[in-house]
Amino acid sequence: MKTIQIINVRWFNATAWYGLYLARLLREAGHETLVITEPDTEADAKAKEWGFTPLHFDLNSSNPFKLVRAYVQLYKLIKQFTPDIVNCHRGEGFILWGLLRKSLGSFKLVRTRGDQRLPKNNLPNRWLHTNVADAVVATNSVMANHFISKLHVPEHKLSTILGGVDTEKFVFNHIGRTAFREKLGYDESHFVVSMLGRFDEVKGQKELIEAVGKLYNEKGMKQLRLMLLGFETATSQDEVESWITANNIGEITCITGKVPDVTAAISAMDLGVVASKWSETIARAAFEIMACKRPLISTGVGVMPDFMDEEAMFEAGNVEALADKLERAANDNTYLQRIFDLQQKEIAKLSGQHFLEKTLSLYSNL
Repeated sequence: MKTIQIINVRWFNATAWYGLYLARLLREAGHETLVITEPDTEADAKAKEWGFTPLHFDLNSSNPFKLVRAYVQLYKLIKQFTPDIVNCHRGEGFILWGLLRKSLGSFKLVRTRGDQRLPKNNLPNRWLHTNVADAVVATNSVMANHFISKLHVPEHKLSTILGGVDTEKFVFNHIGRTAFREKLGYDESHFVVSMLGRFDEVKGQKELIEAVGKLYNEKGMKQLRLMLLGFETATSQDEVESWITANNIGEITCITGKVPDVTAAISAMDLGVVASKWSETIARAAFEIMACKRPLISTGVGVMPDFMDEEAMFEAGNVEALADKLERAANDNTYLQRIFDLQQKEIAKLSGQHFLEKTLSLYSNL
């Protein structure tokens, strides 16, 4: 099968990861795959790192002359490459592909929606998703329900595909765990709570820091250690460090920055935390933590309820609720084992191979 994956995303965020990882899986399975990215972006660099030669068009432009030029260029590309499937992972430029789909009729058009923003219920969106796209993929059930109830996308056109994780790369590493913990000054008497992700208000680092501070300083849980496995983006490291200082947990907290062996760092956790206040439409970090056989607690935003047990979730933005879950996980081994066992059953169905098979099934049906 021949596909084009449109990944015109500036950052290497969850949407870009979803599209590029899918492209890589398709290529490794023997399907001829082109990727289109925005030039000189993180997503473009990652595509090159993974062995692709990405193509560039002015899909994100608002200049009508550039869009007309892009349409002509894409028309030529379709004629030369003759794809079976074109899969758009972002909305910018989607209308060009819709017009090409109507004009040429030689390929099937798929729109994958992994963005946190729900699509607006307006005439152009309804036309594109119900009349032009041959299929719509939602990366979580909230998005899927929105497409059906608000945009009236027929159920037979809609698929929910959560993505998947590379289970050959993300595996528990005992040697790496020990070495990473030793490097940070942690031993096995410590209970290491960790968040994997960029520094941003949406991710909930502030709430996690406050919850750990409450347990450590007010409840005397001196075995706690906090590892922030991430780096500054929208929120600066200086600001994060100010929260750590304000909550008096500087001596038990480590900010790792980017690490060369992320599986060793994940393996060093005793408990992973997803404290996101919104977003999480694609659960890349959660999948990686679960694949490395680390138990996880999370808020109930985005895709999380699609695979997380209610007992492992807490209210977004609620520091008291987060602290309660942390305290229980650190002190109740039966609880920790129970949520771990349930999560391992779920992650067994969320491998990269499952991701590929579900997508190929959709493509083949089209």
